[in-house]
Amino acid sequence: MILVDSSVWIDFFNQHHSPANLKLIELLQDGTVTVGVADLVVFEVLRGFRNDRALLLAQDFLLDLPTVEIGSMANALRAAEHDRALRAKGFTIRSPIDVLLASYCITHDHTLLHR
Repeated sequence: MILVDSSVWIDFFNQHHSPANLKLIELLQDGTVTVGVADLVVFEVLRGFRNDRALLLAQDFLLDLPTVEIGSMANALRAAEHDRALRAKGFTIRSPIDVLLASYCITHDHTLLHR
């Protein structure tokens, strides 16, 4: 499965033609690979909509995809380990949700599509 980060979904719904969004469109049209979405990514994406109709369309679209829950205690503990290891090497990840998503992908051997 390929899980898609919120930045790519935001580009998708805003019709920005970033390289990651173009790859997402290709994957969705091709259909040979499962494209999924994480629960907290749905939150990140939907919270930015100002128009109710656009929000409902995006919500329906996202919920038609396979969804995974990345906020479990086990994943939170792994994500904390990953985040601490990265900071020890001089890398600080800005978003805790990004760390949770990446840790989930590492643990479950999923690909992460991000900007």
